[in-house]
Amino acid sequence: MKSLYVKAEAVLATTLLAVIVLLVFLAGISRWFGYPLVWSVDVAQLLFAWASFLGADLALRKHAHIGIDYLVKRLPARPRAVLDILLALVVLAFLLTMAVKGYQLTMLNLERQFGDSGISYAFVTAAVPVGCLLLSFTLLGQTVAAIGRLRRTPRPIFNTPSEVPLAEEVMP
Repeated sequence: MKSLYVKAEAVLATTLLAVIVLLVFLAGISRWFGYPLVWSVDVAQLLFAWASFLGADLALRKHAHIGIDYLVKRLPARPRAVLDILLALVVLAFLLTMAVKGYQLTMLNLERQFGDSGISYAFVTAAVPVGCLLLSFTLLGQTVAAIGRLRRTPRPIFNTPSEVPLAEEVMP
């Protein structure tokens, strides 16, 4: 089930990105012929908000977010894993706060129209609470797994262990 969910999320994000490219391309071509698609930019922006959150969740699943771990990676495995768990809890609190505030923002924007498209602006702002909840579930799963393996084989949550030994890194 989880694999199907991850695949569906990846297909949806890829599809949204393809639709965005197609919309922007068609808008450019139609504008060149003198018949601009006024709504296409609005819809592309709406889809971009959703694709961004889906992509962020996919990157979090793959531990592909950029991080500065210059000092942290020098810690022993267990203290580093404990620090990662604490940081994950802080990020989780932030994401849940953003989900609540994003929901409130979505409710405020139900009547507002998005540009010339006639679409409710709530569809754009709904990407924030939904995306933050997706990220929260992913991070919560990774945190629970990290806590479970803390005694056996502690590993970091936010990035994969470096394959290059410390001695081979370029030190400033």
